[in-house]
Amino acid sequence: MSAQTAAQPGGPLLAGPPVAAGSERYEAHLARLGRAPTGAAARSIIPAVEESGLLGRGGGGFPVGRKWRSVAERARGRAVVLVNGAEGEPLSAKDRTLLALRPHLVLDGALLAATAVGADEIVLYVGEQHHVARSEIARALTIHPARRSVRVRLVASPTGYVSGEESAAVHFVNEGFALPTTVPPRPFEVGIHGRPTLVQNVESLAYAALIGRFGPDWYRSAGRGPTPGTSLVTTSGGVRNPVVTEVELGTSIGEVIQATGGTTGDVSAVLVGGYFGGWIAVPDAWRLPLDPAALRAAGHTFGCGVVSVLPARQCGVVATATVITYLASQSARQCGPCVMGLDAIAQVVGRIAACRPSHDDLDRVERWSGQLVGRGACHHPDGAAAFLQSALRVFATEFDFHQVSHHCLAARADAHVA
Repeated sequence: MSAQTAAQPGGPLLAGPPVAAGSERYEAHLARLGRAPTGAAARSIIPAVEESGLLGRGGGGFPVGRKWRSVAERARGRAVVLVNGAEGEPLSAKDRTLLALRPHLVLDGALLAATAVGADEIVLYVGEQHHVARSEIARALTIHPARRSVRVRLVASPTGYVSGEESAAVHFVNEGFALPTTVPPRPFEVGIHGRPTLVQNVESLAYAALIGRFGPDWYRSAGRGPTPGTSLVTTSGGVRNPVVTEVELGTSIGEVIQATGGTTGDVSAVLVGGYFGGWIAVPDAWRLPLDPAALRAAGHTFGCGVVSVLPARQCGVVATATVITYLASQSARQCGPCVMGLDAIAQVVGRIAACRPSHDDLDRVERWSGQLVGRGACHHPDGAAAFLQSALRVFATEFDFHQVSHHCLAARADAHVA
């Protein structure tokens, strides 16, 4: 399971030059969109961002306007904006795609945010493994007005799942170690250089730059359900055309998959939200709207906008073991629930997936996944536990078969077809 995707044109973020043309140049960007607000207009933009209903696109879905106001109230002209493009989620490619294709839109949003919250420094925090994205944002910065307005520096974030967590990002910029923490103060209070810090995902900033130009009503005019707007979505797995595409929030999962080419065959489940999201069984998944509020009401999460399809021929237990093993390896290793809890769970799920379980392995996994929540130094074990609990629900029959019969249903089905 990986995010080897192209991009699909359409929607306000990816509108403009054809994707094949690569990064949009600054002159073309200005000709298409005009200039972003500056001066007094930028300093007074927070109410418009709040009114738009824009939610953060880094995975947490926190209201962007409220986040900006929290920093602005503490800034006194000395805040920092951290542009988060770490994108450590293996199934997501949206942030690196946006940075590579529309870097000036991201920089517009960063400068708008800096002006609005009272920041004199912008840190561009981009994954060290995302070479094209870092190259394009660095090139765009040589032309963009942001470099003449505030201090701007580009920092390569370390490869790793937790590197993009906001407190881990701040810790890395300050100390050189990407370790998350839930201990106050939070970055919006005390962050980079001990100053109030706005940590905002690149997609969120790009939308803010458009809201600054066209207003909150423009943004709210899109959206089919309770959450207004559009969003970038990465499709992958058993689909014909893995892409990063922009969809109207509230579009059903089935519609998104069909619009990007459909599936390659029968499907057993869909992973929504990425590795901190959860599995949803087919056919339930097809009718669910990709809307943060609607998904939350149904017990799911929008996360970072990942829709990954599991073909029926692949084993859900094996796919789950792969993800859990990865998440265990990505622990910050600063507390017992991660160091011992996730490692132990990964080992047990691995034995079940390999059809070599001990007699009580499934019981232990079910018990441990419930005990893990809320006990870590950060939310990493919580996300892993939520993902595992979704797998135990959706693939209950498969887990039982692996545990009791020491065989894989997917392997048997393949053998029967052969």
